[in-house]
Amino acid sequence: MKTTAAITGVQGYLPDHILSNEDLAKIVDTSDEWITSRTGIKERRIMKDGASSDMAVEAVNGLLKKTNTSPDEVDLVILATVTPDYPFPSTANVLCDKTGMKNAWGFDLIAACSGFIYGLSTGAQFIETGKYKKVVVVGVDKMSSIVDYQDRTTCIIFGDGCGAVMLEPNNEGLGVQDFILKSDGAGRNYLFQPGGGSFAPASHETVDNRMHFVKQEGKQVFKFAVTNMADVSAEIMEKNNLTSDDVDWLVPHQANLRIIDATANRMGLSKEKVMINIEKYGNTTAGTLPLCLWDYEKQLKKGDNLILSAFGGGFTWGAVYLKWAYNS
Repeated sequence: MKTTAAITGVQGYLPDHILSNEDLAKIVDTSDEWITSRTGIKERRIMKDGASSDMAVEAVNGLLKKTNTSPDEVDLVILATVTPDYPFPSTANVLCDKTGMKNAWGFDLIAACSGFIYGLSTGAQFIETGKYKKVVVVGVDKMSSIVDYQDRTTCIIFGDGCGAVMLEPNNEGLGVQDFILKSDGAGRNYLFQPGGGSFAPASHETVDNRMHFVKQEGKQVFKFAVTNMADVSAEIMEKNNLTSDDVDWLVPHQANLRIIDATANRMGLSKEKVMINIEKYGNTTAGTLPLCLWDYEKQLKKGDNLILSAFGGGFTWGAVYLKWAYNS
């Protein structure tokens, strides 16, 4: 049987500070009812001090302990984020240093909310070649560092958080079975951070114009997300001859409850088969999918069929089909 890449452990980390809808209503013109009815979000976590790497350290240290892995056994770290500690070096490098993963090389991957499925698919292929035995895939974002708390269209959506998984070789036919990944750069104007890159380097002007914050055209993004996330999830089912009965869990990106519902409906899945934690954490961007796996880990059984699905700025989107590899 060919070698596949299986998730052998998952761990999450969330900052302690909770920012509720009521708290936001004191900052911008909004209300709990308005936010909940449109997004499904009740509260989100905010990291007061520290960087993305500090959340990743907590998640990865927990993951290493949980999987009985010594830091120097890890071969590769793929870290998905849009809020790196620095423009360079990569946050993966910083993470390896802080956790003692001295034999690993690593890199950051930018695919916004699709970052984790891009990273998972990439990491799986390093395992499948036989070259690596232990690959850590991290999804982490400190969205509070790039959210404008004067912009009520975006500040209600995002929170901070991190999730990490261990990928290892499997010869039982478990783990990552297939993936479909897509992107469309024409979507960049609808959801992006305009300032801080080589296009508009930091200056008085970019700061004064609030260009270092997330900008989003909600209606356009919603329209593309509903269609593409649902389509790609249905497509991966068809490609692998899966019916709704075969799928045990949908692990959807937690951006908006209506997008999640539309995806589940397209796949013919009941609510009981859909992982949802958006009400507690909001949209943690690259962190949402591993945090879902972490929250639901105890309900997962060896051999369960999971579809992971996401849509993000760029635009990026895709789906991963995997078989869960262990009982917790």
